[in-house]
Amino acid sequence: MDADDEWLTLPQAASLMRMTRAAIAQLRYRGGGPTFYRLSAKTILYKRSEIVSWMESRACSRTDDVFVSR
Repeated sequence: MDADDEWLTLPQAASLMRMTRAAIAQLRYRGGGPTFYRLSAKTILYKRSEIVSWMESRACSRTDDVFVSR
């Protein structure tokens, strides 16, 4: 398996994103975060490559860039 396609648990994803698990839960609820995979009621996984792509899509070049949820 390619390291970019590595499956991450919620704690691993939170560490990579430098966010709390609660903040990521809010992103899931609002539909503004990276794609996630719900394997069961309590098991959520993320692909490393999709988190990195989502984070890169949030890049700004100025502090007053308009922040738009995607």
